[in-house]
Amino acid sequence: MAVATHDGLVTTRPRAPRRAPSAYSNWFYLPAALIYGVLFLVPTLASLFFSLTRWTLFKAEFIGLANFVQFFREPFLYQGLINTLIYGAMTSSLKVVLGMMLALLLTSDVFGRGYLRLVVFFPTLVSTVGVGITFTVLLNPQYGIINESLALIGIKGPGWLTDPRLALYSVGLVDVWKGVGLATVIYMAGIAAIPPDYTEASKIDGATAWQRFWNITLPLLQPATATVIILSLIGGLRSFDLIWAMTRGGPGFTSDVIASVIYKQYQAGFYGLSTAGNVVLLVLVALIIIPLSSFLNRRVVQE
Repeated sequence: MAVATHDGLVTTRPRAPRRAPSAYSNWFYLPAALIYGVLFLVPTLASLFFSLTRWTLFKAEFIGLANFVQFFREPFLYQGLINTLIYGAMTSSLKVVLGMMLALLLTSDVFGRGYLRLVVFFPTLVSTVGVGITFTVLLNPQYGIINESLALIGIKGPGWLTDPRLALYSVGLVDVWKGVGLATVIYMAGIAAIPPDYTEASKIDGATAWQRFWNITLPLLQPATATVIILSLIGGLRSFDLIWAMTRGGPGFTSDVIASVIYKQYQAGFYGLSTAGNVVLLVLVALIIIPLSSFLNRRVVQE
């Protein structure tokens, strides 16, 4: 670096040597990397390997893609795939709509707001299997309290879990009841993050409540909506425990989803085949969620 002296001469000061970047900060990634590797990466790679084998607890025989070929020949796989997509789309869309409506209600000056928030969020904390068993009793066509209540007003209740046309949708509604509390909390956090100046300015301009919702609240809730859609859709596509607790895929195979098909294969002792099914389910979820997440996040950034 050139420096002028008092007598007009210019001298060159040697540059200080640059310090090499320290690797100290990178060590803070190590705990997260270890947890990610042990709980996700290692099981995923092990599943990929065992899906290519015919394995038991004591040995594994490599058979290539035979498990995948056999899995796609399963007679009820197509029905399970359709049910999985219907179940995921139904539960996620209802959680988005109902979660937003409940969040708008519970962030207003409604009476008993604190108690209502507790009531809405409480089902999220309850065991999924416990919820399934409880609603199996409540929805029983002979002595269930729901059909008995309908009978008091002269309505003959349907077989919620025994009618092939209703079983999957009945379980889906129970799933929504249990999971809408989390969607509501996410939307409440999004509403709380909206600057109050926007609402006050719109009121001064004479905007109606619907105009404030449509032009201010809804656009600013795009990040919360994207989060709710992704989380709800992942849960719906991977759903198993509630369906198994309430219908076990029945009546017949009408409420089977891919996860329950995989479990039935595991019950029958086809461990390699069920592992291949898990890999297929992982790929299916990834093919749906990754593009959807990219689209929703890009839309959030643009808006």
